Amino acid sequence: MSLLTVPSNEDQPLIIDGKSYTSRLLVGTGKYKNHAETAAAIEASGAQIITIAVRRTNIGQNPDEPNVLDVLSPDRYTLLPNTAGCFNAKDAIRTCQLARELLDGHDLVKLEVLGDEKTLYPDVTETLVAAEVLIKDGFKVMVYTNDDPLIAKRLQEMGCVAVMPLGAPIGSGLGIRNPYNIKMILENATVPILVDAGVGTASDATIAMELGCDGVLMNTAIAAAKHPVLMARAMNYAVRAGRDAYLAGRMPRKLYASASSPIDGTFF
Repeated sequence: MSLLTVPSNEDQPLIIDGKSYTSRLLVGTGKYKNHAETAAAIEASGAQIITIAVRRTNIGQNPDEPNVLDVLSPDRYTLLPNTAGCFNAKDAIRTCQLARELLDGHDLVKLEVLGDEKTLYPDVTETLVAAEVLIKDGFKVMVYTNDDPLIAKRLQEMGCVAVMPLGAPIGSGLGIRNPYNIKMILENATVPILVDAGVGTASDATIAMELGCDGVLMNTAIAAAKHPVLMARAMNYAVRAGRDAYLAGRMPRKLYASASSPIDGTFF
């Protein structure tokens, strides 16, 4: 094997709903100072899938206001309309239907139904209701949920095209609080598993990828940084590094020291 050879599976793309992506970082479009900063940060992130809060961002529903699609072309990025701000299944379903109408039949959506405004934890019961309706209506649903392995499995079985367990509460920046549950979700995965929410800095994204996640979605970690474009670039590198480390396979953990250099055959 050449010194430059890497494992063949390193080049396997992320596949969501039958479409291949070379980037495993998905980013949001909220909380930036303006559309110019949004576009620059997303460019630096290398992301190919961008998520847009339909209830908070103009994608054509307000024709007299700036449209985020003027700087983020659907010809370049896969758009992922999301239901942020919805606290029941009915509103989430209606929001997805609005997005499909505004985007000429676009059916890939990110479903999130929140339980309350303080924690922004997912309301799992309402999420299940909305997912079932949307899937039957022909939507391709990427779903935000808690880190319960049983719920993640059920959402897969329902037909969601990706399951997105939280790492920590939305916008908290606390990082991956329960890596063991994420690992259990991954053990039963039949669709891509992407950590969504809670990432605060580059090392958090790397940890998610080292666990074996298929990708990471973030917004606040980039947009709320002192220098969003620079943080976006850091997140790009972090996701790649974490993926490479996962594929390489880390060394075993040991309780005691082990010499870095071989001692067999030493002269004294």
